[in-house]
Amino acid sequence: MIEQLPATALREWLADAARPAPLIIDVREPWEHAICRIEGAQLLPLQEIPARLSELPLDRDIVLLCHHGMRSLHAANFLQDAGLSRLYNLSGGINAWSEEVDSSVALY
Repeated sequence: MIEQLPATALREWLADAARPAPLIIDVREPWEHAICRIEGAQLLPLQEIPARLSELPLDRDIVLLCHHGMRSLHAANFLQDAGLSRLYNLSGGINAWSEEVDSSVALY
């Protein structure tokens, strides 16, 4: 089962210098990423994940995000089936990040 990571927990994780930062993968479409993003997140649209699977590290925590958390959960389940294990889904997606952590991130 994929762990659901609340936006506030991700904020705390990123602020904790003693804990290695996760790789944040944004599975939204480029047009969505152009509207708003989490600083440092890498864009990897959902439909590109199977072809780019080899680019993802096996030895690092990965947080997946989308608009509301459903596409990223789908991506996390796919990656888990492909053998990755250190996976988290940003609960509520970038929308929750905007509402709970950083109001400068645009809502759409």
